[in-house]
Amino acid sequence: MRKASTKSTKDDLRAEYDLTKLKGGVRGKYYQRARGGTNLVLVEPELAKVFPDTASVNRALRVLRDAAGAGTVRARRSRKEPVQRRRTAARRKRTAA
Repeated sequence: MRKASTKSTKDDLRAEYDLTKLKGGVRGKYYQRARGGTNLVLVEPELAKVFPDTASVNRALRVLRDAAGAGTVRARRSRKEPVQRRRTAARRKRTAA
């Protein structure tokens, strides 16, 4: 059995607020929209001076992405061909020449 709370609930709501006007609100009305299109990133103060707005950050990240993508080489297949298959392919090349 739980003990009764010793904290008293203090009603801080001002008398001038009309609670009848507050009815009809929908909880979480914009939750999915906010969650789907928002990515927040904290930027260090010295970087915030260089990139003052969203557009400048996005431009810099795109340049970085393009530069990184140009220098990378796709990985080759890690699984080697069976020995017999390689020999057959080598024979075909010799006979075709």
